Amino acid sequence: MAGGGFVAQSGGRNYEGGVTAFVIITCLVAAMGGLIFGYDIGISGGVTSMDSFLKKFFPSVYNKEKEERHDNMYCKFDSHLLQLFTSSLYLAALVASFFSSTVTRLFGRKISMLCGGLVFLAGAIVNGAAKNVAMLIIGRLLLGVGVGFANQSVPIYLSEMAPAQIRGALNIGFQMAITIGILAANLINYGTSKIEDGYGWRISLALAAIRGADNVEAEFQDLVDASEAAKKVENPWKNILQPRYRPQLVICALIPFFQQITGINVIMFYAPVLFKTLGFGDDASLMSAVILGMVNVVCTAVSIYSADRFGRRILFLEGGIQMIICQILVGVMIAINFGTNGVGEMSGSTANFVLFLICAYVAAFAWSWGPLGWLVPSEICPLEIRSAGQAINVSVNMFFTFFIGQFFLTMLCHFKFGLFLFFAGFVVIMTIFIYFFLPETKNVPIEEMNTVWKAHWFWSKYIPHDAVIGVDTHTA
Repeated sequence: MAGGGFVAQSGGRNYEGGVTAFVIITCLVAAMGGLIFGYDIGISGGVTSMDSFLKKFFPSVYNKEKEERHDNMYCKFDSHLLQLFTSSLYLAALVASFFSSTVTRLFGRKISMLCGGLVFLAGAIVNGAAKNVAMLIIGRLLLGVGVGFANQSVPIYLSEMAPAQIRGALNIGFQMAITIGILAANLINYGTSKIEDGYGWRISLALAAIRGADNVEAEFQDLVDASEAAKKVENPWKNILQPRYRPQLVICALIPFFQQITGINVIMFYAPVLFKTLGFGDDASLMSAVILGMVNVVCTAVSIYSADRFGRRILFLEGGIQMIICQILVGVMIAINFGTNGVGEMSGSTANFVLFLICAYVAAFAWSWGPLGWLVPSEICPLEIRSAGQAINVSVNMFFTFFIGQFFLTMLCHFKFGLFLFFAGFVVIMTIFIYFFLPETKNVPIEEMNTVWKAHWFWSKYIPHDAVIGVDTHTA
């Protein structure tokens, strides 16, 4: 999930952005928490493109996918059960985020992550040993609980502990870890697909236990002091409904919604499936997913460098415009080659151009809406609404992640090439929203964030004078 920041109120500014033990520990915590999320995003699309996996669990999809090319390419993977395999994890994470919010606030980040880590480990074991679809779904649900707890706790920690001048870079470390997890999943999928006996998918799914519970206590020992303060907060859900917290409520709800409606998880979940739909071979589909994973990692590093130097708004706006252009062009290229009936094929040069456009789209997301979608909600919530704000952020994110995961292949079947134009339309709306309604939060200490809202043309009417640090309420 994303974080807020109260430790920074007492000591955050003393770090001066230096590389201290605090910085190193924070980055390690981000890496461990984000890897599991990223791995599970990337792994499902790869195994669902493996013939051995489809033959065992989804034979009807396998048979349809192997039919002659003259059939509708848009609908070859249209299966609600296949989509449920991917999306069930995020449904569980949605529910778990509400429970983890309470657990994190009352018992601390350490207990929260310990519980989540144990459940996650169990899910990886169940998936790796799956004998039927029911075991697959149960395993994914258990993994979702672990993801829900991780996303609730880790980014909270990052924004709470980070000094204002490097808060963006440290918080984006969580997104960087997610992208590394996705890339690792893509590489593992490519390798395990070469196993001739057809059990490579088991290795891919079981390797989610790359993240167990053994290291949780050491990683989260530093969170004890922070969690003690959080325990004293009463009625965070009641607090966040007050008019003075209207900016935080709206941002924590809309940013994760917009982040998912970009269509990014269409690419991250189903990249190999999508490329096979477009006519790439099995190996080419998995290798293309690896290429996307590399682009994702490199361009997230761009955001780490840029967020605290150039600000959040410019990255949001540039990334949005670039995504719009790429999505429209991808939709046009698919329309030219497959039309509305899904019959056709792409030449090698055309397919490579589409891959380039998708890479450019992923690059734009990776340095804008990807990391900033977690960073901005995490840095705007004061202590008295933090747990509620974080729960809203994670739950909205997980709900629409679930929605996209569950219905994309069906939407592709019915919307055809228009699906990419559909997502492009939403990116237009959210880019306009950022331009008018998101103030710049770069280098602003969290305890002074109300100064930013008070200076904004729209949000200022919700912020009372006494909520702004440094304002004399007797003269204001």
